[in-house]
Amino acid sequence: MFVDLPTRRRAHWRWATPLLALLMVGAYIWIFLLPDDAAWRATLLRWGTLSGSVTEWRAAMRDERLLTLLTALFIHAGPVHLVGNLLFLLIFGLPSERTMGPWRFLLLFLAGGALANLAAALLMGTPARAIIGASGGVSAVIGAYLALFPRARLGVVVPLGLWLEFIKVPAALLIGLWATLQLIFTFAGPSFGAVAWWAHLAGFGVGLIYALALKPMLARRLRGA
Repeated sequence: MFVDLPTRRRAHWRWATPLLALLMVGAYIWIFLLPDDAAWRATLLRWGTLSGSVTEWRAAMRDERLLTLLTALFIHAGPVHLVGNLLFLLIFGLPSERTMGPWRFLLLFLAGGALANLAAALLMGTPARAIIGASGGVSAVIGAYLALFPRARLGVVVPLGLWLEFIKVPAALLIGLWATLQLIFTFAGPSFGAVAWWAHLAGFGVGLIYALALKPMLARRLRGA
């Protein structure tokens, strides 16, 4: 857990999280304005990450297919998909970026998301499926948030009869429940639709390890060392 300490460092503007959000919204508007379903499917196949075997991806190291590990992070299938990822990105991304800085945060999102998409592509089982969405990168951010703020509490609105009660719940509990659901859905996924649950788990693990590795350095920086 980080403790607020007096420091002479000026607070830096958190631009990475809003930039990622704007890129997602811009990409969605671009796809929404495509002329027909054929163009939409062609765009998903062109810029989404295609699932395939290890042999196929070993061959892909020599072509532009690797780029789709990143471009897929900004493509979403619909407004619910987009809004859900944006909501989680803002909730967990802004405090994480404030602590680690915008450049480290960008590396977290892009590298974590790319590795998550690669894991999903290799482990998905069904070949030639387009993997799209920021879920892998957002999952990396959630993992980093847990490592950086293990004792944080998140506000939750709970319906109690006719009333709505606002309570604060340990973030570790909510994130632990979320991670458990991802693990369950990884093996029960087909009945819940075509969701790349492996990307969620892989991204979460990458973000957790990344933030734990950075944590000693960030603590020294906060102490002004």
